[in-house]
Formats: sequence, structure tokens, C-alpha cells
Amino acid sequence: MTAIDIVILSNGPGELATWVRPVVRALAQQLGDRRENVRISLILSPCPHATGKEGAIARSYPEIDRVQEAQHFWPFLLRGKTAENWDWREKGVVLFLGGDQFFTLILGKRFGYRTVIYAEREARWQRWINRFAVMNDQVQPQDSQKYAHKFTIVGDLIADVAQDWGNEEEERGEWGEAEELIGLLPGSKPAKLMQGVPLCLAIAECIHQVRPQSQFVIPVAPTLEIETLAEFANPQQNPVLKLVNGTPGELKLEENHSKAYLETPTGLRVQLWRRSPAYDLLSQCTLCLTTVGANTAELGSLGIPMIVLLPTQQLDAMRAWDGLPGILANLPLFGSIFAKLINSLVLRQGNLFAWPNIWAKSEIVPELVGKLQPQQVAAIVLDWLENPQKLQLIRDKLHSVRGQPGAGNHIAKIVIEEIQAQLD
Repeated sequence: MTAIDIVILSNGPGELATWVRPVVRALAQQLGDRRENVRISLILSPCPHATGKEGAIARSYPEIDRVQEAQHFWPFLLRGKTAENWDWREKGVVLFLGGDQFFTLILGKRFGYRTVIYAEREARWQRWINRFAVMNDQVQPQDSQKYAHKFTIVGDLIADVAQDWGNEEEERGEWGEAEELIGLLPGSKPAKLMQGVPLCLAIAECIHQVRPQSQFVIPVAPTLEIETLAEFANPQQNPVLKLVNGTPGELKLEENHSKAYLETPTGLRVQLWRRSPAYDLLSQCTLCLTTVGANTAELGSLGIPMIVLLPTQQLDAMRAWDGLPGILANLPLFGSIFAKLINSLVLRQGNLFAWPNIWAKSEIVPELVGKLQPQQVAAIVLDWLENPQKLQLIRDKLHSVRGQPGAGNHIAKIVIEEIQAQLD
């Protein structure tokens, strides 16, 4: 077999864990003995959700042969040379698994490689891209007569990850078959955590007062230290706590620091879960309270009912927009001003923010926008808990819009077909 390069484009931690990981595993399995002639390179592009650890995460995947960090992306895109001056083989495939689909087109033309894009909701540059692996039939070709042959429905990569995780031998955690485990996902960046942590703790207290059997857990982002998370529950370190009518919490450690939790003034304990990815934990949750982001896609693929919180007490908290808005919102000095303006305009438009809602083009799970009060959110949660049929209806709707598992294998097959097309 002729030596081949597979160049994977990706960006954020969510894409690496839920898109790249299952695909490179499937590629290695399907290539079999041919794997020694195929080199897999990962090029990271800048991402507003990035933590700086994406390169290390990618290098931990044994199937990937070499990785370029995001800070070297723009010089590479402009000049075609990597920071380490990689060599490139005559034949190859550029595979899009996160970032901007336009980059796939540029690199495919530059290297003369075939191109494959995984698309969740929109397939762009259909005239010039060779193949599209799409999540479901809602991602349509612009011209069915011209481009339909390029489209293959492959399913949901996040569903692949969730299914694989569920098949592994993992401990169920201290809850066992807990009936009312509620997940709190306040985010991973300071701007979101300042509002999200104290607000979620206050909501948890309101729920616990009515239903003391309820238990609560925060899946801590792998890039976040629990001591840092706890600072956002400290009124002396987080001035936004009073602004959101939040509840403080104190970090407690026990059993040789193997367990950690935030304890509120009433004695409520919210466990901090540090293992990642947390699919085994999330699959046990009756429902979750979450901020916007990739976590809504993960919860949706797991079929977990959720309430999406967009508090506006601190309007510059959301800075993770794509394209120019995201760049402006993250500028030094003036980023906060742009973020407030952009967020104000976007929130007025009434757009859908949670991924399951975007997929369905309707509000399957509630998106609460405004100066949220803990009692307001707790009332919805209590209504759901007291009416399990409402929870089941949401689960059914989530399952109906998510793609089927098996996407990783289907995408790997498409990539190998494109390799073979060059060799024939």
C-alpha cells in the first residue's frame, strides 16, 4: 500500500473527546495491517472553548502520530508549513472534525488531498468537498441532483462515545441506583462559573428543602482544579454571588482527598466528580442543570433531561461565539464591551442555544434566559420530579433527534474509501 497521510482538523476539548477519539480508534481498527503505511496527523485550530491542554490530550491518543498546537495554526494555514516543518506525502485525506469547514477546503486544495467533512447541522462548500459524513437526514445537500452522492448519514459521534463508555467496566459511584441524582454543570470558564456555581448551589438548596432525598453532583471539567471551582462559591472571592442571589459553599475533602464536595450553610453537600469523561455519572442523573455549550450535546445524546441556564446578571459571561463575534468578545481590554453588546443582540433575537434544540429546530429542553432566580428554576425541577411523565417525554424527544451510534466506524470507512479512490 502506498504511504498515505490522514490530516485531521479539530479545535476544542469537546471535539477531541467526542469526535476525534472515536474516529481515530475506528481508523486504526479498520486499517489493520495497512496502518503502518498510514500516518495520522492532527492540526488544531484556535477555539474559544480551548484550555491550552488540547495538544496534550491529542498526544494521549496512541492512534495519532503527530500533533500541531493551535498557536501555530494561522502561519500553517497561510504558508502551508508546520512549526516543526513536517513533510507531506503525495496522497492523503483531510478530515474535518471541528473548527471551520473552510479550512478543510483550503488544505485539501493546497496538498491535493481528498476531503471529508463530518457535519452535525450544516454542510458547507458542497461544490468543492469530496464527501460529507452527516449526523442525520436534516443535513441536506444544496442541490440533490448534483451533490446527493457526496452525502452519507453516519449518525452521532457523541452517541458513539456515550455508548462505548457505558460498555466499559466502571464503578457506578457512591450513588449506586440513586433515584434522584441531579447534575449541575456550571461551565469551565471563569465568566460562566462566577454566575453558575453560586446560582446552581442556591437552586440545589431550594430543591433539597422540598425533596431531601435529592442528591447533587458537579462533574468538574478536566481543566479545572477543585480549589479553583470552590473559589466561585466563596463570597469573599466572587462578587457576583450576591448579584445572582447565590448560595456560598465551602470545599470539604475526606478519605485522603479521594472525595470532595461543596458544603452549603444548611449542610447540603454537593459532590465534586473529578473523573472525565463523566458519561457513567451523567447516565445516572435524573436531570441536569447546565450552561450552554458542548455539554448540551453530550447530555442530549445520553437522553438526559436538562434545563439550560443563561443568566444575564453578568451579561459579558458568554464569550464563546463562533467567527468574528467570538474574536471581538475575547479581545483584551475591549472584549467585555463587545461581549455585552453581542450578547444583548443575540438574546433579543430569541435564538436556540442548546444543541438538542438546534437539531430539532424547536425547544425540546427549556432555555431560561434573563435575571434568573433560584426559586424560579427550582420550581421547574420540582414539577418534573413530581411528574415523571414529563421527564420521560423529554427523554423520548431527545432520543428522537439525536443520531444513531456507529458514526466513528462509518466515518473511518468513508476516509478509507477516499484513500482507495486515490490508489485505484
